[in-house]
Order: sequence, then structure tokens, then C-alpha cells
Amino acid sequence: MKPKFGVVVFPGSNCDHDAYYALKKVLNYDVEFLWHKDKDLKNSDVIVLPGGFSYGDYLRTGSIARFSPVMEKVLSFAENGGLVIGICNGFQILLESGLLPGVMVKNDSLKFICKDIYLSVENTNTPFTSLLTEKKVIKIPIAHGDGNYFADEATLKELIENDQIVFKYCSSEGVVSQEFNANGSQLNIAGIINKRRNVLGLMPHPERACDPVLGKTDGIYVFKSIAESLQLEASPNDLLTNKTI
Repeated sequence: MKPKFGVVVFPGSNCDHDAYYALKKVLNYDVEFLWHKDKDLKNSDVIVLPGGFSYGDYLRTGSIARFSPVMEKVLSFAENGGLVIGICNGFQILLESGLLPGVMVKNDSLKFICKDIYLSVENTNTPFTSLLTEKKVIKIPIAHGDGNYFADEATLKELIENDQIVFKYCSSEGVVSQEFNANGSQLNIAGIINKRRNVLGLMPHPERACDPVLGKTDGIYVFKSIAESLQLEASPNDLLTNKTI
């Protein structure tokens, strides 16, 4: 059975259709848009908070979207174990809503950065990375001005101890160092997960790395991992064949 993805649309979202296209047209999953005023998640199995500039980022990235009516349902969905993935601005919304720890600040360059980058997969024990191998290097684009992840020392220690760091910025060979840090994020953090492992936030855009026409397809494995994890939960003896990379 195909999983159903619900893509939330906020005023100012501009990657909602990218997510829809990747999930529906490339991967052939069921997808439905969820308007920010909706109070019904329409039987979605996974919630996607897409990138963009929700409410113009006029106050602080993600801080106004956090109070959208739909987020009340998203919070309940996550608290009940539902899978939620926040991409770029979606990650910022997850931080503002308290579903993930830490905050986002301006890139250390103080410039908007839009380019392909490399990520080291730090944790494969998640529903979002199960089809990837640990320390695998994947190529996915970024596009943000406020992607510099910051947290206090206690939070960073907790993230390390609980294996909540899922992706780190690295070189094409997998070297994790400040030289390859795209935005100044602490510990080169590009994506983290909650303790329960059902909420993922990442600044890079996997939905923009799914179509072969674009010359990069590593983002596919994030969404395929989600689909397989749901299938495992629903039907452990009737899995589709998938290869780990």
C-alpha cells in the first residue's frame, strides 16, 4: 500500500510544488496539499513542511507559521508518533514549534547560499535514512539565508549522546570540517531528528534531488526510506524490494 504524503502550504511557501512533484510524479506516491488553515490532515501518513519563506519570514524564520491552524494538528500528529519531515523553512518551523531543539541564525557569510553540497549520513537508524549506509556521502542542494544551526552546549551534548544528528556538511570524500561547512552550523549540522525518531528537520532540499533530469537523485532515498518504514510497520512480511546504498 502506498503511503500518503501531506504537503503543508503556508503563505510564502515556494517549495511545496517541488515536494509534490518529486513525491507524486517521480516516486508515484499519493500526495495531497494541506492549506495552512486546514484543521484536517486528510489521512496523511507523513507530513512534509516544505521550504520557502512562510509569512515572509518577517519576524523570524518559521516563527509565524508555527501558529498556523494546521500546526496544531501537526504537533498532535507528531506527538502520537506520526512521521514529519521539515525541509529548509520547514526545519525552521519545527525548531520554532519545539518539535526539535535549537534555533537557526543567519549564515556566517551573511549571504543567501544556493548550491549543491555534500552531506555525510551520520545516522541510519531512522525512518528517513534506513536505505542509506552510515557515512555515505550524498549530494543535495541548499538554498537559504538562515541555515546556521545553533544550540547551547547542553543541547549539543544531548544531540550527540542520543545520535540525533542525522546529516553533516562534508566534502565530496566525506571529510567533515569547517572548510566544508555551508553556513557555519555548529558541528557541521545539516539535519537532526527528535529523540523519538519520528520528526526530521534538514536544511538541504532532497525533493530537488529526485528527478534524473536534474542530474542528481540522492534525495530519493530519504523519501523511499520513509515509505519502507511505513510499510514495515503496516506489513512486515510483504515488503517491496529496495536496495541500500
